This record gives sequence, C-alpha cells and structure tokens, in this order.
Amino acid sequence: MHETIGEHPLWHISFLPAGFNTIHSDTIIVTWVAMAIVLVAVGILAATHPITKLSKRYSFMELIVSGIGGQVETILGRNGLPFVPLIISLFLFIFVLNEIGLFPFVGKSPTADINTTAALAIFVILLIQIVGIARKGLGYFGHLVVKPVWPLGILMLPIMIIDELARPVTLAMRLFGNIFAGEVLLVVVGAVILANVSIGFVPISKLANAAPILIYGFNMIIGLIQAVVFTLLTTAYLITPLSDEAH
Repeated sequence: MHETIGEHPLWHISFLPAGFNTIHSDTIIVTWVAMAIVLVAVGILAATHPITKLSKRYSFMELIVSGIGGQVETILGRNGLPFVPLIISLFLFIFVLNEIGLFPFVGKSPTADINTTAALAIFVILLIQIVGIARKGLGYFGHLVVKPVWPLGILMLPIMIIDELARPVTLAMRLFGNIFAGEVLLVVVGAVILANVSIGFVPISKLANAAPILIYGFNMIIGLIQAVVFTLLTTAYLITPLSDEAH
C-alpha cells in the first residue's frame, strides 16, 4: 500500500508572482472553518456580558479571561493589559487550529502545514518589533547589545542577532513539528492496522486497533500544550518592548 504524507490539494492563482501562486486549498478552507468556530464560540460566550445572572457560559468565559489575563499581567505588568485580548484570541485560534484536524471529515490541522505556523510566527515577531519601535524608537534595538558595551557587548552582538532572527523559526517549527508528528503517527498506525501485520504469533495489526484512541487523546493534549506554549512565548517576547527600562 502507498501512503502520502504532507501533500495538499492546490489552488493556482495566475495573477500572483511565481513562487506565490500556489495555495494549499485544504489549509485555507479549514483555517476559515476554525476562524468561524472561534468567532461563534467567543460570540456566544461574550453574549453573557454584562452579567445579569450567573451561568455556566459566563463562568467559562470568566475562567478563560481571568486565567489568561492574570498570566499576562503577571509576566508583563500593567503595560501588558492592552495585549490581553490579542493573547486570548491567539490562544483560542491556535487551540482550535490544532484540534480541528482530529474531527472526522474535516481534514488535516492547518498547524500541520508549515505555512500556517510560519505566518503566525512572522505576525508575532513583527508585532514585537512594531511595539518596541513605537514605544522606544530605534533605541529599542539597544537590547541586542549586552552591557558593558565593550568588549562583551560587541562580542555578543552576532549571537544576540542570531537569537532574535531564530525566534520566528523556533516558534513556527515547534508548533508545526508537534502537530504534524501527531498526524503522521495516526497515518502510520492506520497503515499498520490495514496491513494485517503479525510477528510470529503476535497479531500486531489487531493489537494496534486500540492505538488510535490513545493517539487521539495524546494529540488533544499536545494541541492544548502547544497553544499554551505559543502564547506564553509570545507574552515572554513582549517583555522587552514593553519594559520601562532605558536602553
């Protein structure tokens, strides 16, 4: 049997330049479905505000807002409060992107496509640079120079620049790698089940029938963890541009 992993149906857009004129159609469609789910879910939860009576919907919304908002304020202080809605939105969006591929007939999770995670990482890194420059001007980039400037700061400057450039790469690859690996694992287990493999008297394929349930549970946990990790790293990266320390 032949299994393909990582392939996507394509849309070809003729008026776009070469290299940018092919789009993964399944990723785009499922991403829009995920956005619709998040918007509807958040809209239903937000409809409980202002509160007229205590309900499970309001309690759930309060749990998300107070939990994430409290974490952001703990890390960033009061300067981070304007970014709480963004962090909440980012967490919910990535969480749904991670988990939506586990539902039947939906397709692959968009975060199992490196294009999605790269776009999210680039958005975050550009946001950090824009916030830093808006608050501190070009002096924001002074954080790349370790003090004392000479000789330690000059010697460390290339390493600090590499660290800054590596941030979007690590953000994108960490999220992509974990979600993609979970989907590959499901494909491999499915192939083993269909292949009717036995080693001696041990029916490997029959024993593997229980594995998909465990893998689905594992992937759900990983999807939640990776959404938390991505948003926590985003919050941590905002420390430098939002700090009041003079460079």
